[in-house]
Amino acid sequence: MNIPTKIIEKVALSVGAVGVASVEHIQSLWSGYGELVRLHLDGGVRPSVIVKYILLPNATSQTANHPRGWNTSRSHQRKLDSYQVEVNWYRHYANHCHAPVPKCLLVEQHDNEILLVLEDLSVAGYSQVHKSIEQHSLLACLHWLAQFHAQFMVGVGSIAPGQTADCDSHGLWQTGTYWHLATRPDELAVLEDQTLKSAAEHLDTILSQNKYQTLVHGDAKLANFCFTPEGNAVAAVDFQYVGGGCGMKDVCLFLSSVLDFSESVANNEAKVEACLDGYFSALKQALLEYHPQIDGNDVEQQWRPLYCVAWADFQRFMKGWCPDHWKINTYTESLSQEALQSLGVSINK
Repeated sequence: MNIPTKIIEKVALSVGAVGVASVEHIQSLWSGYGELVRLHLDGGVRPSVIVKYILLPNATSQTANHPRGWNTSRSHQRKLDSYQVEVNWYRHYANHCHAPVPKCLLVEQHDNEILLVLEDLSVAGYSQVHKSIEQHSLLACLHWLAQFHAQFMVGVGSIAPGQTADCDSHGLWQTGTYWHLATRPDELAVLEDQTLKSAAEHLDTILSQNKYQTLVHGDAKLANFCFTPEGNAVAAVDFQYVGGGCGMKDVCLFLSSVLDFSESVANNEAKVEACLDGYFSALKQALLEYHPQIDGNDVEQQWRPLYCVAWADFQRFMKGWCPDHWKINTYTESLSQEALQSLGVSINK
């Protein structure tokens, strides 16, 4: 897909540029729903901007191809909803988010077209992406998550269990993450792990009714973080699945993208404990800044045991969606069993 010339010209005009020097393709969007490009600009105050151009097919369109074969009307509708959520995020939240994210410069919607014009993070100093990272960069991502979760934390008794402030009024997912149970009935239906299948609703309830809820990024994998050249600071992108939830969902998804599963379970457990220590230390410090009335120690006491529950919830999705995926392994199975045993579920081996 190529972004229409009239759209490119509109973007240049909207940010005060004289023209566009070149268009750099970054990637096509999932299932062929659009394109992400960098526009190198002539004139104006910005040397470049990022453009996310989304052209939504109808439910029967042959262009809506899912890489793993999940071509259903439900999958299509979930994608439509996810792009609308991202639009709402950039309209109402991004420019007020203290954890580094692309600032929103322009949002337009017309019928099945969505245009997002965003700050170019590479110009802001976050020019690097990594397929693997060193420990200091890993901790930088966890600190980003901690700051994000702390800013949008909801205190005890301020809302009903399972809700997060303003998700409905500003159009975010009521429950964030792309694997949320209510949005994945097809994957649950084909799940062969009957023990995990029978516990799915219980796992979801424990996470959604914990007394501390926040906004979760919802897809906090390594590929969605941009790093400074030194690797000691990060910004995050891709907010299609941002919404309410327990912060452990983001932490487990992130660690699933950086852990070396070829190592022993014991080694990974030790690494994860150190990561959780770093995350909760940063979270408590950030809570003092954003919500000093919330007891950070109590948040850790409530959330830390939910790390394995969040992973079991993710494992429920993965084993239905792609049973041979590399994220299903000895370590993740042990975490799922730990979560199920904490619920009093008998594990059939």
